[in-house]
Amino acid sequence: MNALLVVVAVIAIVLLFFGGFVPTVQWLLWVGIVLLAVAVIMWLVRMMSGRRHSV
Repeated sequence: MNALLVVVAVIAIVLLFFGGFVPTVQWLLWVGIVLLAVAVIMWLVRMMSGRRHSV
């Protein structure tokens, strides 16, 4: 689950950069923001659930 969170966060950051630099693909900015928000929410839920198992 931790690896999935890292992958989603990296993809979100990459999409944010592309969305900011290329005006014709402005929708990528919103996709990046949504993915980053999902990654942060998943991280918060994991921290609050108390399950801290490392695989």
